[in-house]
Amino acid sequence: MQGPPVALSSASVYPEPAAAAFEIAATLGYDGIELMVWSDRVSQDVTAVRRLVDRHGVGVTAVHAPCLAVSQRVWDADPFVRLRRSVAAAQELGARTVVVHPPFRWQRRYAEQFADEVARAGETSGVRLAVENMYPVVRGGLRTVPYAPGFDPTVTGHAHYTLDLSHTAAAGADALALLDRMGAGLVHLHLADGSGAARDEHLVPGRGGQPCAEVCERLMTGGFAEAGGTVVVEVSTRRCRTRHDRVAMLAESLLFARLHLQPTARRPDRAAARPAPTGG
Repeated sequence: MQGPPVALSSASVYPEPAAAAFEIAATLGYDGIELMVWSDRVSQDVTAVRRLVDRHGVGVTAVHAPCLAVSQRVWDADPFVRLRRSVAAAQELGARTVVVHPPFRWQRRYAEQFADEVARAGETSGVRLAVENMYPVVRGGLRTVPYAPGFDPTVTGHAHYTLDLSHTAAAGADALALLDRMGAGLVHLHLADGSGAARDEHLVPGRGGQPCAEVCERLMTGGFAEAGGTVVVEVSTRRCRTRHDRVAMLAESLLFARLHLQPTARRPDRAAARPAPTGG
């Protein structure tokens, strides 16, 4: 049994641009890129992205729609337009999956029609729209949920899901239970870690408290790879002072994924297996 491909999120090289993600992915041996569409102009330009694919020989396996709070006006202010353009970009780039977040509460019309829009877009395009689990926001001791109807997409129910392990940490959610609820609809994994703090940390897998190894091993015993699922390293390297430090973190994350996405993988002792920190 062959494991699923391991791709690199272009968000993992921030504040470097998308071009750096392609270069690093090619150097380290990642199987593809998840393209985060946001303020980076190249990420918004399919022609420019195609040139990066051709230059580095690393394809785009998924497109992350511009649905972050900071990307609400990328491509268009209308979230329906952004979602449809993400699907079109995925088709043009040969990506099988579009990652999308649940709507924000203030996007009332979008929230009311979101489930139908996601289902319809997937049926007509042949691209899987994988809705991602999110987390509450804590400010000044107050816990609020900015998503409608909530941060757990399985409550509404969708055909396809993205499981993000940094988000389960921030939400205080049981990652393995959420994996089970997503079931066969789970087609995309954001491999990262979290300490359990009420914030989105995106730590290197193995450096936090999430069951990253167990999740990878469960995917290998299910039908994830056979269904065309993809594992994406989505870690934060924004505090790295040098490209060398950033590459070291992304190499460590890829090694973790490869180790635990093997048919015979067994979870090693955490203390013994955790590499020494290399930066970030």
